[in-house]
Amino acid sequence: MTDLHIPADPPVRVAALYRFAPVADPPAVRQTLQDACDAGQVRGTLLVAPEGINGTIAGWADSIEAVLSVICAMPGFQTLELKYAWTDAPPFHRMKVRVKAEIVTMGQPGLDAARDAGLYVSPVDWNALIADPETLVIDTRNAYEGEIGAFERAVQPNTESFRDFPDWFRSEGRALLAETGARRVAMYCTGGIRCEKSTAFLKAEGIENVHHLEGGILRYLETVDEKDSLWRGECFVFDERVSVGHGLRPGPHTLCRGCRLPVDEAGRTSPHYVEGVCCARCHDARDEEQRARYTERHRQMEIARRRGKAHIGVAAKS
Repeated sequence: MTDLHIPADPPVRVAALYRFAPVADPPAVRQTLQDACDAGQVRGTLLVAPEGINGTIAGWADSIEAVLSVICAMPGFQTLELKYAWTDAPPFHRMKVRVKAEIVTMGQPGLDAARDAGLYVSPVDWNALIADPETLVIDTRNAYEGEIGAFERAVQPNTESFRDFPDWFRSEGRALLAETGARRVAMYCTGGIRCEKSTAFLKAEGIENVHHLEGGILRYLETVDEKDSLWRGECFVFDERVSVGHGLRPGPHTLCRGCRLPVDEAGRTSPHYVEGVCCARCHDARDEEQRARYTERHRQMEIARRRGKAHIGVAAKS
């Protein structure tokens, strides 16, 4: 295991990116991206599939730009859906580039999100759309994400994974459309990628008037002033920041290392919350052996943090 030094300054740049575009040879692209990331000590996760590329990476600004240049030089990837943030400490401990069947897993063959996604709605126009009573607003994220933040009037499918969304729509979403008489559907997710697929899915199901928030919640929180916002709560993000609010300021949540779900300030006062080990959600689901293992992992991570090093190794094999 190789220790990584974690410098405190300058701040680390975080880039969340995706694009739906054909990838002819995903394994070859995986190796190219792994090499580019390793060369600049970039950390994070990138997924490569025949339908495109998705992921979040972090590192020094020039290293991030070097990786993005490699991606944008690929046919079909001249432009990316891209969001930047800054953080004082690396939000990832290693770099993983993986080949997958889909860059966001829905399990519905034949969907072409690059061609068939719904109509984009900019953050500045989003409020008017979702405030219209003839719009059915649907959160395409998972239940634990919706619990800590959502848009006003949004329907929560309370799915455990994105793969569950098609069944929810067929069994409940379509009925909601009929019941409410909504003339259009507006959908949103964290960064936009799930909505590219979910809107394409609704169109494949025969729903034509489908819209989605361009750039997702993150671009909305970055663009719309808090006093004008229809967002309530925090937005879960899939890195060590855990949650962000308006202006992409880090939120109050931490991550339970047992179940990998967000824990708010009240949750950290629970007698079942043990930092680095478990929370009230997963306390009863962990046996003594698991708790002991998590406790030791947390102890080692704290030792590494105090020494200014990362506990996880440099690279992970796919």
